[in-house]
Amino acid sequence: MKVLLLGANGQLGKELDFTLNEDLQLISLPRSSLDITDHKVTEDLIKHEKPSIIINAAAYTAVDKAESEQEKADAVNHLAVKNLAHLAKEHNAWLIHYSTDYVFEGTKQSPYTEQDTPNPLNIYGATKLAGENAIIESGCQFLIFRTSWVMGAHGNNFAKTILRLAKEKKELRIVADQIGTPTSTSLIASVTQEAIYKIKANAPWPQGIYHLAPRGKTNWFEIAQRLIRYTEKSIPFRLTADDVYPISTSEYPTAAKRPLNSLLETDKIQSVLSFTLPHWEDDIATLAHELIKA
Repeated sequence: MKVLLLGANGQLGKELDFTLNEDLQLISLPRSSLDITDHKVTEDLIKHEKPSIIINAAAYTAVDKAESEQEKADAVNHLAVKNLAHLAKEHNAWLIHYSTDYVFEGTKQSPYTEQDTPNPLNIYGATKLAGENAIIESGCQFLIFRTSWVMGAHGNNFAKTILRLAKEKKELRIVADQIGTPTSTSLIASVTQEAIYKIKANAPWPQGIYHLAPRGKTNWFEIAQRLIRYTEKSIPFRLTADDVYPISTSEYPTAAKRPLNSLLETDKIQSVLSFTLPHWEDDIATLAHELIKA
């Protein structure tokens, strides 16, 4: 089975490229090889390769910059995705795409389900939602995985920033009133791998949107403390976990508003997975080990 992986140089793309097994005919393309905003080049490539599955790990993820770069964010997260969806439909290919908890406004008192109506607070979330809708409207075969607080051993992310700052600073002040769960790229890649196996076996999961995140709930402050505790024996920090202090969102203003509740209900995806989603503490511990090795 031929699988086309787009955005193979990003933090998720690199994990997917590493995880997906050799029994797949995997074509991994970084942005330098294919810019998905070039619709004609993308069309020509898909016509030539004729993949059975297109995995789109390419995205504009600079949440704050998106507020001043709306056109650029929309080109990647919406218009390019719309083109991919139509090409998937035309060539009878599955499209696997990744979205975000930021499609929700974060005011709900319980985890968001796939049936909840999105209402993004920022441009990034709005462009990702537009991409979701374009896929649904295209009529292609698709799986959309909404994830939250993605972190991995590759690329730039919160976990790597915390470990870098812990080597430079004597104290850290981290937002504690936004709740959610960190999701490792390795978990996302494992779920994607199983979804591909199901498609390959002609027993695909029902197409649609699935929330993909570990179990439990936490906040950025607690994640930072946990990461430092997991790695402080292996990395020379200037501080300890006790030197990390909680602050409110209002004390850390950003260009883009963030949802206060990013919790995703995962009953739907758990019902089709062959393994149990890990608790966030176990998922972050695995990530910490990967970061120590890196």
